[in-house]
Amino acid sequence: MTAQTTNLETRPLNWRRVTRHPAFMEYRRLAFLVAMVNLTVFVLGLRNGRWFTADGYALGAIADMALINLSMGILIRQQRVVNALFWLATRVPVSWPLWIRWGAGKVFHFGGLHSGGTVAGTVWFGFLLFAMMANRAAGAALPSDLTLGLSVVMVVLMTLMIVSALGPIRARFHNTFEKIHRFVGWTVLGLFWAQTVSITRDTGGELMQTPAFWMLCLITLSIVSPWLTLKRVDVEIAKPSNHAVLARFDYGDTPFPGSSNAISHTPFGEYHSFANIPSPDRPGYRLAISRAGDWTGHFIDNPPDKVWVKGITTSGVARIEVLFRKVVYVGTGSGIGPILPHLLAGDVPNRLIWSTRAPRKTYGDALVDEIEAHTEAPLIWDTDAQGKPNLSALALQAVRESDAEAVIVISNQKLTRKVVHDMESLGIPAYGAIWDS
Repeated sequence: MTAQTTNLETRPLNWRRVTRHPAFMEYRRLAFLVAMVNLTVFVLGLRNGRWFTADGYALGAIADMALINLSMGILIRQQRVVNALFWLATRVPVSWPLWIRWGAGKVFHFGGLHSGGTVAGTVWFGFLLFAMMANRAAGAALPSDLTLGLSVVMVVLMTLMIVSALGPIRARFHNTFEKIHRFVGWTVLGLFWAQTVSITRDTGGELMQTPAFWMLCLITLSIVSPWLTLKRVDVEIAKPSNHAVLARFDYGDTPFPGSSNAISHTPFGEYHSFANIPSPDRPGYRLAISRAGDWTGHFIDNPPDKVWVKGITTSGVARIEVLFRKVVYVGTGSGIGPILPHLLAGDVPNRLIWSTRAPRKTYGDALVDEIEAHTEAPLIWDTDAQGKPNLSALALQAVRESDAEAVIVISNQKLTRKVVHDMESLGIPAYGAIWDS
């Protein structure tokens, strides 16, 4: 491993080392693309007078841009849309060139369209508010005071949502971020409806003949639909240690490998998503939950008999394994949860590197035996006995020995980004969560 470590760390700088850096990942490229498209539209609109009329600012044209961006930002995160994107991306056959499959596997970076669209939509909405005030200051009778007031509150709340979603703030105050995104988001949606009705009344139009009405119907349906699936279900808890539990569900749903479900103690409380672990020969599924904060700690210390399950079973990162002839999975701790269903399904030949503290003591003999029985020569690294490994070096070694085409990493943010960057710098497709939710 020493030779491989040296090879990784002293390799001369190459173009992939720069272009594949996490700072330039596809998520950010998509957000940047949205910003550039909007800036181009804005500048072209200034040149051809699209944002102006003889009486002032063209409120309709500005409102359309705000609505287009916000609609894209919201709908792209809808669970059925997410599943459709994964389905489309994984239709690419393994006979196609690797560079095409490499790109298709980045489908889970669609969150860049979410952040880019919502930020751009908020900026356009701020421009709309400015235009409304400017028109009123110039003597226009419309929009009404009600429309202006609603617009002010909406811009303030949308700005609050964006600020709370900034990386450092979201990481430090994640629970607050979740509550703001949910409850403030619902409030903004209600205000959007009220503003649309108010604008329609201001202009003397018909509500059902406005594009905003139908788009708001679609947005509302997309936001409400996951909550229509809300159910309280029984859960069986196996607790091999004080660090981790295996939660088993059997309520008539057997999800597909590479998917996740969100659970909570209360119907409108704090939801956490975990990778589903279905077994090919048994209905239902399991979740591997390890101690990683207050919520998981409480779950482990006080195992519930019932939990709430919300939303539609949703595709996750590892779903893209089918794009490759063989993959190397790299996991740490409870990261084995998202990996295990793929080992059990055996749809794609794989190699496993799992680094965790005292695997049998922490997760139980049954789980470790299950892993060893369903993958080729797994490397299970006991960090208590062997210390922390160089996962990039081990992954590179596994790729070379097994002829694998890609690496899929399920770990913490820092380690995931390091291994993905190291692999892609060497021309090996690599994938891992991007923490955009």
